[in-house]
Amino acid sequence: MTAAPHKIPVRPLEAATFAPYGQVIATRQVFGQGVGTHKDPSTDPEEARLVLSEGTPRLWIMHMGQIGTRFSRIARHRRTTQCLGSVDGTEWLLGVAPAGDLSDGAKPALGDIVGFRIPPGAIIKLHLGTWHAGPHHQRAEARFLNLELMDTNEADFHAVELGVECAYDL
Repeated sequence: MTAAPHKIPVRPLEAATFAPYGQVIATRQVFGQGVGTHKDPSTDPEEARLVLSEGTPRLWIMHMGQIGTRFSRIARHRRTTQCLGSVDGTEWLLGVAPAGDLSDGAKPALGDIVGFRIPPGAIIKLHLGTWHAGPHHQRAEARFLNLELMDTNEADFHAVELGVECAYDL
């Protein structure tokens, strides 16, 4: 008999509840180039705080087949922030846990992993070291914007096995 999966609680995406893991990229009203009053992004606390100074940034669109809503590995990036968002209207799920201990042997406690339901059109930024699993979705295929570093998957990819299958508690 196969063990039942560990259930991951799922929360709606809200800036306050996502804050321990990253930032929700806010939609900004603009009036066109040089038109209207604009805030200074360097002093705006809602502006995404990106860390892309450890290499060459890479902005690309991931084309993913059906991923499903279960996982047994979780990963993090300790040198760069990462931004993710659906570009094709897909609602998706992301499992996250706080960065915690940044050493190579560390891994998150199962009880620290929570899920977020990310609505279409939303983009999130993960803090340095935030553990994440996903994006997960149930469509036949989906496309996601991904902003990271050119060498993130080779030089800054710390993944661990959780020792159990996790499933979002939908």
